[in-house]
Amino acid sequence: QVQLVESGGGLVQAGGSLRLSCAASGSIFRVNVMGWYRQAPGKQREVVATITSTSSTNYADSVKGRFTISRDNAKNTVYLQMNGLKPEDTAVYYCNIVIPYGFRGSGDYWGQGTQVTVSS
Repeated sequence: QVQLVESGGGLVQAGGSLRLSCAASGSIFRVNVMGWYRQAPGKQREVVATITSTSSTNYADSVKGRFTISRDNAKNTVYLQMNGLKPEDTAVYYCNIVIPYGFRGSGDYWGQGTQVTVSS
């Protein structure tokens, strides 16, 4: 099993910055994809950014140029640096790790979520 623990959410004014962290523990194969998703009230969960174990990244169009995802493989930790925050970024942010089928610990795992609130 894999456990994910997020930290770093909070309340910030528009234009401000926050940095989210997510530490993974348990049986984690080195080949995996980690990512951040978010869910605003009344909306579906959506992908924010993902990063592979070789640091290939993808971003939602709405956050390109403002958010940066990174990871530390030695610590099994993924980060999300969020700059230029907007009120529409307000949501619960969830950390995710996908370990491919056939590898140790394979599965799709989620953190408990951390609230990010951006005031106008």
